[in-house]
Amino acid sequence: MRWKQRPPGSNWGDFGPDDQRGRMNWVTREKVLQGIAEVKEGLTFSLSLPLDYPGGSVLNPRRNPPRLAATLRNGKQNFCFPLDSEQPGLTDVVSDDVALLTLQYSTQWDSFAHVGSRFDADGDGKREIVFYNGFRAGDELRPAPEKNSSSWDKFEGTEAKTLGIQNLAEHGAQGRAVMIDLHAHFGRQHKAVGFVELMGVLEKDKVRIEKGDMVCLYTGFADVLLEMKKQPDPKLLHATCTGLDGRDERLLQWITDSGLAVLIADNYAVEIIPTSLTRPAPHALMPLHEHCLFKNGIHLGEMWYLTELARWLREHQRSRFLLTAPPLRLPGAVGSPATPVATV
Repeated sequence: MRWKQRPPGSNWGDFGPDDQRGRMNWVTREKVLQGIAEVKEGLTFSLSLPLDYPGGSVLNPRRNPPRLAATLRNGKQNFCFPLDSEQPGLTDVVSDDVALLTLQYSTQWDSFAHVGSRFDADGDGKREIVFYNGFRAGDELRPAPEKNSSSWDKFEGTEAKTLGIQNLAEHGAQGRAVMIDLHAHFGRQHKAVGFVELMGVLEKDKVRIEKGDMVCLYTGFADVLLEMKKQPDPKLLHATCTGLDGRDERLLQWITDSGLAVLIADNYAVEIIPTSLTRPAPHALMPLHEHCLFKNGIHLGEMWYLTELARWLREHQRSRFLLTAPPLRLPGAVGSPATPVATV
């Protein structure tokens, strides 16, 4: 075993010493059938923002909008390219392009390689850089050798040999999902929702979450992004809509006890990242990320577009649906864009 002690409140080893799927292990054939059973109308909803939203880099200066360009054909752009210029008599005209994507710029999945921690997994009093189930930085998760370059490819060659997003893609990422409509109760109030408030919403809306369900939180944040038309206002974005309170230990315990498989939101980080540090060091800046990705193998989905689905479900007094949401099957990546589809 790669660790001698596991973090408090974690499930390391519960799915086996080499597990890389975490609580997606609970999204079984039975859970897929439960999701299919929720399909009554045959209506589908796209749950992705356009992947060039939010626009700019104000939400995260390290994440840039996608860049599209044509592939090259004999030194010319291979876009609206008539093949008769190469072989007279042909009628074909072709277009082919390439994209430079920041994989977690817009609607996205986080893999377990996205957030780890400095934790004494060896029990020797020294903290190592480790990730879910004790996988190690520098071994299973490899930074790239540094190049003499100032461009993005200076660190080309990073690889999550384990815990990469390909594990979620290979699972299929399909099953029964449940909507929690925070927007209906709090509007665009900027508020960190804790255990008490969340339980109140579940009770009022008669929402039940069972083991293996994929949980979605509608806050309205993606609506704000769309209204800004790729010209985001950083002050407004950091002061609007709800998110979960990752510092609420009762809330984190509920995430553990509820049996939810993944946690998805239409906001930037699922949790509201605290602006003041009130916990004794050492501690995590993003405690819900630490609890989900590092400790318990719970994938996070961020900046999904849930508006139309949430409104339809509320209008029809429903909260459950079939969710199909595979990420890109890109080995070694720590996150991925997603174009999820809900079917009701």
